[in-house]
Amino acid sequence: MTEICKFPGLLKNGSWDLPDQLNMAAQALAHPAEQLAVVDLTGTDRVDVTYGDLAVMVDGLARYLLTRVQPDEPVGVLLSQSPWCLAAHLAIWKVGGISVPLFKLFKRDALASRAGDAGVRFVFTDVEGSELLGDLAEPVIVSDAGLSGAPVEFASTTPETPAVLIYTSGTTGSPKGALHGHRVLTGHLPGVSISHDHLGQPGDCLWTPADWAWIGGLFDVAMPGLALGVPVVAARLDKFTPDSCAEVIKQGDVRNVFFPPTALRMLKATGQGLDGLRSVASGGEPLGAEMLAWGQRRLGVTINEFYGQTECNMVASSCGTDFDPLPGCIGKAVLGHDLAVIDEHGHPTKKEGDVAVCRGSASMLLEYWNRPEETAAKFRGDWLVTGDRGVWEGDYLRFVGREDDVITSAGYRIGPAEIEDCLLTHPAVATVGVVGKPDEMRTEIVKAYVVLKPGMTAIVAELQDYVKERLAQYSYPREVEFLHALPMTVTGKVIRKELKRRAAGERQT
Repeated sequence: MTEICKFPGLLKNGSWDLPDQLNMAAQALAHPAEQLAVVDLTGTDRVDVTYGDLAVMVDGLARYLLTRVQPDEPVGVLLSQSPWCLAAHLAIWKVGGISVPLFKLFKRDALASRAGDAGVRFVFTDVEGSELLGDLAEPVIVSDAGLSGAPVEFASTTPETPAVLIYTSGTTGSPKGALHGHRVLTGHLPGVSISHDHLGQPGDCLWTPADWAWIGGLFDVAMPGLALGVPVVAARLDKFTPDSCAEVIKQGDVRNVFFPPTALRMLKATGQGLDGLRSVASGGEPLGAEMLAWGQRRLGVTINEFYGQTECNMVASSCGTDFDPLPGCIGKAVLGHDLAVIDEHGHPTKKEGDVAVCRGSASMLLEYWNRPEETAAKFRGDWLVTGDRGVWEGDYLRFVGREDDVITSAGYRIGPAEIEDCLLTHPAVATVGVVGKPDEMRTEIVKAYVVLKPGMTAIVAELQDYVKERLAQYSYPREVEFLHALPMTVTGKVIRKELKRRAAGERQT
């Protein structure tokens, strides 16, 4: 029989042999009760939360769910980094529900589109989140009240049982919900581990400034840390700064960090060094030779780049302790994920092509929520097509660029369609095209090209505030330009490629 790797369910030949019964809550809580699980820095003082403490919190919320929701019902989680955020997801999974991460920076329209599409009736949140939520769903305020009671049994779930619904930025229409099964945590563990030079060494402690409402915070850091027995730091940074980052690392005894590229650029721009780190991982875009050299010089580590997306995450990674990084490349395929560059016919190629992952990856989505046609369109034969272009350099994957129009800004992936739809509801706007404009610090900024209705006027700040009030602070257009007409197809669709070309040219002039 093939030898089993250190990760349960993963064989040494790279295939998965998952158990018939699998529950992510059980995976995350399977450690001694007295062992440290979470370092809570969300208050004025540090609070250490053990696995036993966390299990009590989970059971308190699970008892509430058992009396109100169906086993396979979506339940929202509108909480910032905190032990309660972890407990809410774990409680939902423990009873067999589907958790729906929601972001505190969302405004009403953004919350409504996701909560409405998922059909959530209940949302675990706090007082601040309840005010944001309004009448979109029933808020359930998490607290220490009602924690006494009998432990709750884990629901009988399989690797394919739906467990978490994470919304991803779309280039057309409203955001799509990527539905994942209970195997998704297992699928993340190999990549998370090697991106931190084999996470789980003595003294390791994991943190990211990325919010846990996204797959990067929840499944690249928070849940893998719990599953691997590595303490996870919960901290709330209203705004990321090098000083606040250094303070979290000091107070939390952090040794392992996932930094979005924008955070690294901010640290580099201020010359900020960070003491005591054993590993730094980064994902979202290639960093380049200069940033990797700075990491060695100022952080004292090899920054490990990794690759994935909401639909299928942590499929490629660097690992400085195992092999040297190749600047411009995003590492090698992670064991358990059959990664390829394919041509238009779905055949693997050594030339530039579409980055794709073969069916069988444990971190691959089950489907897009209630969107069978879009689920089918995501695949080319047995290959899930990521929408990114790449080419192999030996066994290193070089990222060439995105094929879609998703905007990467300050670590967020922003769908232009949602912003366009929002601006089109403004009474003065006739048509609009939104694209990413290259930016040295943020990678891209959101730029809107707007055509006004005849006789109507609007100022830039007015349109910016209009988006801020309805979607999210980070997705508003930092630049707005008024045009007489937009480049359009014969069927009346905005040609974003021409607008992107124009935006890139503006940066160069």
